[in-house]
Amino acid sequence: MPRSRDGIMRQVLTVAQMRAAEDDLISAGTSVDALMQQAGRGAGEWVRRIAGGGSVTVLCGPGNNGGDGWVIAEYLREHGNAVRVIAAREPATEAARTAKSLYSGEVRNADADVSGDVFVDCLFGSGLTRVLPEDLAALLDRLAAGHRHRIATDVPSGIESDSGRPLNEGLPDCSVTIALGAWKHAHFAMPACASMGALRLVDIGVSAVPGAARVLAKPALMAPAADSHKYRRGMLGILGGEMPGAALLAATAALRAGAGYVKLAAQAAQSGVPAELVVTGDVDALFVDARMAALLVGPGLGRFDAASQVLAKALHAGKPCVIDADALVLLRPEMVGDAPCVLTPHEGEMAALERSFGLSGKGLRRDRALTLAAKSGAVVVFKGPDTVVAGPSGELVLAPRASSWLSVAGTGDVLAGTIASRLATDGQVLRAAEEGLWLHADAAMRCGAAFTAGELAHAVQAALRDCIA
Repeated sequence: MPRSRDGIMRQVLTVAQMRAAEDDLISAGTSVDALMQQAGRGAGEWVRRIAGGGSVTVLCGPGNNGGDGWVIAEYLREHGNAVRVIAAREPATEAARTAKSLYSGEVRNADADVSGDVFVDCLFGSGLTRVLPEDLAALLDRLAAGHRHRIATDVPSGIESDSGRPLNEGLPDCSVTIALGAWKHAHFAMPACASMGALRLVDIGVSAVPGAARVLAKPALMAPAADSHKYRRGMLGILGGEMPGAALLAATAALRAGAGYVKLAAQAAQSGVPAELVVTGDVDALFVDARMAALLVGPGLGRFDAASQVLAKALHAGKPCVIDADALVLLRPEMVGDAPCVLTPHEGEMAALERSFGLSGKGLRRDRALTLAAKSGAVVVFKGPDTVVAGPSGELVLAPRASSWLSVAGTGDVLAGTIASRLATDGQVLRAAEEGLWLHADAAMRCGAAFTAGELAHAVQAALRDCIA
């Protein structure tokens, strides 16, 4: 796609935002029929590539998503695929009726016994908010079971687009989901995103929507300048504590994520320390060193009074901070200083933060992250299988689903070290959070199956190398 539309094609829209974007296109002179042809034929090309020469069954519902299905079917017929349409309901919109009239192929009733290579779900689209009727849910399940591959258009039928919540139990999984016009929140929200298969997107020309969320993008990083030295590249201080292994994991990742100098303040001597890692017992020295570009507090810190004091000092040292693990449980609103911060909670730590900051903890994950970011003034990386990044000014970044093998002890420490390293390098908290999150997920992909956190930390280097322009 043209580079000028790269940013637009990464936006993630609610149902209301998508309808408004389509209305803008129509107001500018594009007809509903033309939009349906563009969306349907674009999706049809993806289906054609996936199907190869195989047979395709398209299930069409009554609305405009069903109209897209009629267009897809005609496109496939034109290109030589054996295609048939199952008409679950008669078209209920003018555009869907027009699309049906332009289809010249085979049509079957809902009770037809069909099977084949590829099933395309065009029953309902992103506007669905109610449970599928029993007969349509049964039809969807039967057709999905009778085909080798299932492709959903826009969002799978039975999924609430804005939340990713399944409206029916036991919905069939997809091989591929083809988003129409823009990504929707369900594409990146659990539990829906786990069953959508590979994601593809059809561009129909929508414009940038102010305030829209966006998908995490691969960062474009630069090699150090020719005159760089270890301090200019970024010096990171890591504050260790009772459990030295966690801080050491974070430091191991940080050494490979771009910082020029990583210094670990540890309470006691440690084994297995990389030769290039500087270890000191003088914690206070990290706070006053003018060369220190960023601090990481939390991995292995502990939760006693001494740990709270270290956290408070770090937050008032005037340096950008990443707050992780134990430090998130210890954090109180009165500790927050003026320096920019990144908070990296998982679900349990998020609940603790919400209690500390007087927040309800209710709502969608993205809303909870945005609320905490606004209240704390920090960038929030709300970790999980559907990680979100929220900024204090309302920025929202959604991460594609990463490897489920990340669900092993220590990978959160690796993420904290990676983000902190990027923060020391650049100083921009939102950018550091995004870059660190991308490198962490890419490193996991490179590790394959059943890796350890230590292996993940070392793989950050290869992930970084792949992002250097």
